[in-house]
Amino acid sequence: MDKHAEPKNLHAAVVGSGFGGLAAAIRLATAGTKVTVYETRDKPGGRAYVYQDGAYTFDAGPTVITAPHCIEELFTEAGRKLADYVELLPVAPFYRLIWPDWADPSKPADVFDYDGNGDTMLRQIGERSAADAEGYQRFVEYSRKVFNAGYTGLASQPFLRFWDMVKVAPQLGGLRADRSVYTTVAKYIKDDHVRQALSFHSLLVGGNPFETSSIYTLIHYLERNWGVYFPKGGTGALVAAMVKLLTELGGELRLDAPVDTITIVDGKHRVTSLGTSTDYDMVVSNSDMHHTYAQLYRDEPRAKKMARKLEKMDWSMSLFVLYFGTDRTYADDVVHHSVIFGPRYRELLTEIFHGDKLADDFSLYLHAPHVTDPSLAPPGGGSFYVLSPVPHLGNADLDWDAIGPAYAEKILASLEFLMPDLRKHVVTKRWITPRTFATDLVSHHGSAFSVAPKLTQSAYFRPHNKDPRIPGLYLVGAGTHPGAGVPGVINGAKATMRCIAEDFGLVMPADPAPAPPAFVIPGVGATAGA
Repeated sequence: MDKHAEPKNLHAAVVGSGFGGLAAAIRLATAGTKVTVYETRDKPGGRAYVYQDGAYTFDAGPTVITAPHCIEELFTEAGRKLADYVELLPVAPFYRLIWPDWADPSKPADVFDYDGNGDTMLRQIGERSAADAEGYQRFVEYSRKVFNAGYTGLASQPFLRFWDMVKVAPQLGGLRADRSVYTTVAKYIKDDHVRQALSFHSLLVGGNPFETSSIYTLIHYLERNWGVYFPKGGTGALVAAMVKLLTELGGELRLDAPVDTITIVDGKHRVTSLGTSTDYDMVVSNSDMHHTYAQLYRDEPRAKKMARKLEKMDWSMSLFVLYFGTDRTYADDVVHHSVIFGPRYRELLTEIFHGDKLADDFSLYLHAPHVTDPSLAPPGGGSFYVLSPVPHLGNADLDWDAIGPAYAEKILASLEFLMPDLRKHVVTKRWITPRTFATDLVSHHGSAFSVAPKLTQSAYFRPHNKDPRIPGLYLVGAGTHPGAGVPGVINGAKATMRCIAEDFGLVMPADPAPAPPAFVIPGVGATAGA
């Protein structure tokens, strides 16, 4: 690498325009590097694609925006303000957690509003168990310590050497990172439903709460600390804001431009797309990790070993996502984010992550963005998506073309305990399946979140932000450190940029001061912020 190259003389290719790819491209452009982003689909965003059915807008993927300061930082470092590009609306409660009586759906469900108001959380838990209320305060303190160790200190730092892991091992060991999220929650909480309420978050990044490291309990404190938000106009509006910033900085986005192959020629990365080849000083891949090595670099001998290694790793579950529009708002029945738990928890998760068939029951995440932003549906209507975690194709290679219609109908029928006569009011619907993830998003096994976030597949043990064998190849997205989720992939892009800056002699802005907390959390000494 030429550590003295002028940024303006460097040309970087970014493959994929998901949040990780766009964040990396913006950082490169801010540093003065010429950037070209290749996107296979007709719209940017990757998993944050947008479907439009008439006046109904459906965000295809990420809908929970946390740690907004890491997004703000991209704009600040470029001399802009995020608020001038998109408005982030606070969501309250963060989630409504619902446990129906599945034997008799006519009976009242158990409901828990999960939000950033510590007093409300304590009151709801205390109504179930005074001991659990005290345990919850101790859990929040534990989550704060994990947050400080695992997010504040490590999320945007690359783990390229084993020694990087050794240095933090005592701290993480003291926090018992070897324990699972659920085991850790159960240490503080006895009520079964509260245990589920405090452990389901790892599913949002593709992890089984019974297998994912307790490091991921930091999500609880992260949300409490900074809140949950939704972009006005939908998640696609946030993608559009990032694309606008990128183009203002001189970056180029090419849509409908799939990359066929990348070869190494005289130290350059030759990217071939639509029959045209262009040489670049570096490539940042936001494509699926396995696809990057097995397909994009398929002619590169050094990539084959990594492809084989990835095939031996555990991959996250997949998803069935049903998008539907209604001629009723159901605003009195639902909140923005709802989680509807099935009759089983541990057993269902075992079947989702390790089973070879589709379970008869399910747990669901229901997204109703029009509750926060009515513009996403026509007047008097509602815009929804409902998500069911399902096995990936490597475990259960099911015929989703045949299964899909009946499964969609079953899910809609199950929601009628919450939204009366729902099926009579659905006016448009569509769905995506594990097969969609495998084809449209070239995801290995149709996994929705890439490599599973187990302890043995985290930090140094996760695919690195910088390829160790192929100079000039860098990685962003859910498959590399620190992992999935919007804050994860945006912080991961920062870690990747640190690697690029060191290799090419680029200057990165100093890390800003930590963002102030947005909520008061009783029992841990937090102070209110803006």
